[in-house]
Amino acid sequence: MAKQIPARVKYRKMHRGSRAGIAWKGSDVSFGEYGLQALDRAWITTRQIEACR
Repeated sequence: MAKQIPARVKYRKMHRGSRAGIAWKGSDVSFGEYGLQALDRAWITTRQIEACR
């Protein structure tokens, strides 16, 4: 049985998609001498990035 959802809504929810695979673009340091490297696949917030500075 399929979910019953409205055909048209005012604001649709954002879908995050998948985080599978290896990053090919953006894997080199563009500015400065140091960079952050993620060990696991996850969404991070801007507050978490700023906390690492």
